[in-house]
Amino acid sequence: MKIEAHRWLMTAAGAPFERQPFAAEPGAGEVVVAVAGCGVCHTDLGYFYDGVRTKHPLPLALGHEISGHVVAAGEGATAWLGRAVIVPAVLPCGECDLCRRGLATICRAQKMPGNDIQGGFASHIVVPARGLCPVDEDRLAGAGLTLPQVSIVADALTTPYQAVRRAGVAPGDLAVVVGVGGVGGYCVQVARAFGATVVAIDVDDAKLAAIAQHGAALTLNGRSLDAKAIKAAVLDFASKNGLRGTEWKIFECSGSAPGQLTAYSLLVHGATLSVVGFTMDKVELRLSNLMAFDARALGNWGCPPEFYPAALDLVLDGRVQIQPFVEQHPLEDINRVFEAVHHREIAKRAVMVPA
Repeated sequence: MKIEAHRWLMTAAGAPFERQPFAAEPGAGEVVVAVAGCGVCHTDLGYFYDGVRTKHPLPLALGHEISGHVVAAGEGATAWLGRAVIVPAVLPCGECDLCRRGLATICRAQKMPGNDIQGGFASHIVVPARGLCPVDEDRLAGAGLTLPQVSIVADALTTPYQAVRRAGVAPGDLAVVVGVGGVGGYCVQVARAFGATVVAIDVDDAKLAAIAQHGAALTLNGRSLDAKAIKAAVLDFASKNGLRGTEWKIFECSGSAPGQLTAYSLLVHGATLSVVGFTMDKVELRLSNLMAFDARALGNWGCPPEFYPAALDLVLDGRVQIQPFVEQHPLEDINRVFEAVHHREIAKRAVMVPA
């Protein structure tokens, strides 16, 4: 079944997106999703403005935070017809040696919309059916949310969820999140939902004020404090609140060189440093600190699809709030929205909604 559709293509870095019609047709094991919403991620800005290369050659529709309804299905995927879904930002093949050994995030055959395949800044997208996350629309309505709003679960929520889960965050832990924007703000909420007491660090007072209402027990502005002062403040907070001065769970979510340096400077004995944000900038570190503190550093690439339902449950149960941090825009305004997000004129997560 072919569906008349359109998508907004990136033809060259920094060039305006161009609208293109196409016929959306699923192959075996694939579905066509009518896009309800697609979030604008920092990674999309990297492709568009910073020269980060996509694996699929241009022209390419960006966008990997996608929700919608399955409107067509190929052989072996018809059970998904009519269902509301979230499309995982990284879709592993599920069949290779890595996937069979529980290493789906490094599957070499994985498909990332807006990178490996055409993405979600479109009316429709063709994706593998394997790994789709079903959305209970009755629970969604009961939580006062819409399907476009939960598109951001596909990356902005599930990526920090995976980082928090892998770091082993548990009740009694002290978690420190550096950078509380689109991903870091959800990292604060998820770490709190896992039982940690959370310290939030950013250079934007407005972001810090917002996240103080949603899980951060202490906020620190990294623009007004140097690394030593930040660590001293966190140590003092831990001491006064009966928290351990060791084994901190540190999450670098800023995707900036200063943020990475700040996060690394917070290492304590037994710490876990999780790198969640991405930047093309380089930093100089003394790796021996990991040895001296008997600490570990983890990279985080996406989230295995099997953990999406549990992450979505945090939202539908009200333990993680997304509504205050997203705003919807017509997909036809994509060029204006990208420019506004790039210049920090839009503070919330922008979700593009097809007409």
